[in-house]
Amino acid sequence: MSRKIKLIWDFRGEAAAKTAEHHAIHLNEYLENEKRTLEKTGFEILNEMHAIAFVVVEEKDMILFRDALKPHRGEVYN
Repeated sequence: MSRKIKLIWDFRGEAAAKTAEHHAIHLNEYLENEKRTLEKTGFEILNEMHAIAFVVVEEKDMILFRDALKPHRGEVYN
């Protein structure tokens, strides 16, 4: 079984939640244009000043997505 990697974009400040939500829309548009389906995409509000947008990819595809989408960070997804 292949590991999955969560690629993450961090947004901070009063508009973090709205910005993360909007960024997730663009991530889904990219996936649609590239005709790719992934296990999970979305956004999470961590607190009132910090939110993230994310995609979960197979470890073997991580470099491709990292280079194309320029996430801020990544972590192993459970």
